[in-house]
Amino acid sequence: MNKRRKLIIALGASALAAPLSSFAQQPVKIARIGFLGAASASGYAKQLDGFRLGLRDFGYMEGKNIVIEYRWAEGDYARLPELAAQLVRSKLDVIVTHGTPGTRAAKGATTTIPIVMAVSGDAVATGLVVSLPRPGGNITGSTFFSPELSAKQIELLKKALPRITRVAVLVNPDNPVIGPVFKAMEITAKSLELGLQQFAVRGPNEFENAFSAMIKKRVEAVAIQEDGMLNANVRTAGDLTIKERLPSIGNVEVPQAGGLLGYGVNFPEIFRRAAHFVDKILKGAKPADLPVEQPTVFELVINMKTAKALGIQIPQSVLLRANRVIE
Repeated sequence: MNKRRKLIIALGASALAAPLSSFAQQPVKIARIGFLGAASASGYAKQLDGFRLGLRDFGYMEGKNIVIEYRWAEGDYARLPELAAQLVRSKLDVIVTHGTPGTRAAKGATTTIPIVMAVSGDAVATGLVVSLPRPGGNITGSTFFSPELSAKQIELLKKALPRITRVAVLVNPDNPVIGPVFKAMEITAKSLELGLQQFAVRGPNEFENAFSAMIKKRVEAVAIQEDGMLNANVRTAGDLTIKERLPSIGNVEVPQAGGLLGYGVNFPEIFRRAAHFVDKILKGAKPADLPVEQPTVFELVINMKTAKALGIQIPQSVLLRANRVIE
C-alpha cells in the first residue's frame, strides 16, 4: 500500500508540475517597433506621451513586451531616407512615422514592413496611399487635409483681425505638402482681399532671419504652417511673434506656445490613436486592409494673454466659437 500510495503521489505531482514548467519556459514575445521622427524627441514629447499611452491601452509597455527603436532627423529632412533604411535593417514588426517627409522616406525604404502614419497631410494627394478606404501597399494610419485646414486658418485670422491686408506664411520648403497647401490658402486669401507671402525656415537656426524679413516687408500677421520641424520649434516661433508683435495662427500648439490663435487637431490624441493601428498589425492585420482615418474633431484655441499683450480686441463672434481660451 505504501508503494502504491507513493506511486500515485509521484504521478500526480508530475502531472501538475509538467504544464507549469512548460508554461514558465515559454518566452514572452517582444514586439519591435520603429519610430521615424522628422524633428526631435524633445519637440515631440507630448505626442510621444500620447503614443505610449495608446500602447498601454492595448497592454504594450516598453521594456516588458515591446521595444521601440527611435530615429530622429532633428529637422534635417535629407537625413530621413538613411534613418528609415537603418530601421528597416533592424528587422522590425512595424514602423511608425509622422508627417509627409518621414512617411515618404519610410515608404521608399520598404515595401514589406508595415508602416503606420501617426499623422500625415493628405496622404492620397501626396501619393502615400491609393485611397482612404483601401490604402493598398504597406501604409495605413491617420491623415488630414492640410490644404483645407490651412485655408480655414486664414479665414479665422481675418475674422479675428478684420483690418489686416498682408499676411506672412511661415513654411518649411523641404516639405512637399506646402505646394497644394499654399494654393488653397491663396484662393481663400484672395476672396478675403489678403496678400500672402511665404517666408522659408528649413531649420531651428533660421527663425530669427525669417521674422526679421517679415518685419522689413511690413506684414501684419503670420500663419505658421503644419510641418514636423516647425511643430518641434513652435516655442521659438511663439517667442518671436511676441517679440516682433506679430499676431499669429497655426495648429493648436501655437497659442499654447505664446501665439494668438490655433485651429486644428489634438496631436497627442492623434498619436495615441496610432497605437490602435500598431495593435491591429501586431495581431496579424495587413495595412492594405486597414482604412486610413481622418480626424473629425477640430479645435479653435485663443490666447487672450497674447491678445492683451499685443493690444488686440478679439471679436465676440470669434470668442464664442473658441473651444479653449487661454487667459
